[in-house]
Amino acid sequence: MANTTNWKFLSIHLKYLYTQGKISELLIFMMKQLSLDNLRTFVGVIEQGGYAKAGQWLGRSQPAISLQIKKLEEQLGKKLFTKVGQRHFPSSDGNWLYPKAKELLELNDSIFRSLDPTPLRGRMRLGIPNEFASTLLPGLIGEFSKRYPDVSLEVTSALSRELLHPSRQSDFDMILALVNPEQATDGDVILEDEVVWVGDPAHPLITPNIALVLAPDGCIYRSRVITHLKQQTTAWKISYTNADLSGLVAAIQQGLGITALARSSMPANLMELKHKNLPVLGGINVCLFIQSTQHPVVSRTLADFITRRLRER
Repeated sequence: MANTTNWKFLSIHLKYLYTQGKISELLIFMMKQLSLDNLRTFVGVIEQGGYAKAGQWLGRSQPAISLQIKKLEEQLGKKLFTKVGQRHFPSSDGNWLYPKAKELLELNDSIFRSLDPTPLRGRMRLGIPNEFASTLLPGLIGEFSKRYPDVSLEVTSALSRELLHPSRQSDFDMILALVNPEQATDGDVILEDEVVWVGDPAHPLITPNIALVLAPDGCIYRSRVITHLKQQTTAWKISYTNADLSGLVAAIQQGLGITALARSSMPANLMELKHKNLPVLGGINVCLFIQSTQHPVVSRTLADFITRRLRER
């Protein structure tokens, strides 16, 4: 009963400040309370059906999702989920919190929409690497579109080398691409990442003859893996090739082999592998290339949004 009364008071107080136009007081009040980012993750876990799917939808790793839920539970002093096997189900407190969290998030989003005197409008053509299209894009598109409903995003996914080819750069207003650290680039380095070995928990497949699941020639991971494996005596073979990350993940889960990815793009249902037979693959830069566009404010806003989301992973 006390919980219900407290939340009702909080909701009434927030709505009062909002309707009275006391925006600065409202923002200060909300910042002193629950983390809206943690609440958004909590709602995502429920609506997507688990930590892994929420991570894919929000563009974050599963450990990052777990940490946010843990912080929210510590702040509230309540367990919000119960684990049954590998799945997480909302507890009675979680079910109680869910509609309230949705209400707060909608209020937060409406405040930002109201504060923007000139809502962003326009079309943005975004080129993005295949692996980020599966792990980052779903949540990014959903959240960005909700905040800026008048911006149309047209997204194309391909290998970084294809996106950056001179014949294709005019097709995009913005390109997110992977670049080797030693390579000169005109892009802004928004994340210094690591290339890591990735496999399925049930099929790590680190044997004397390493089976590889890789993208086709031209993929930066493929060339990195082959170059490093050729420098040591461990036997290896390419057992499967596919340009699409979902195809690679399916092959890995079927036990066909392991692969390599930037740590920030690793799907939540796979794990990082470390073994004496697996060489360290080194760093990789995630870069943004911002082209000339008719909508520079939209471009800068989207660039800041992508940068923030990648660094949160």
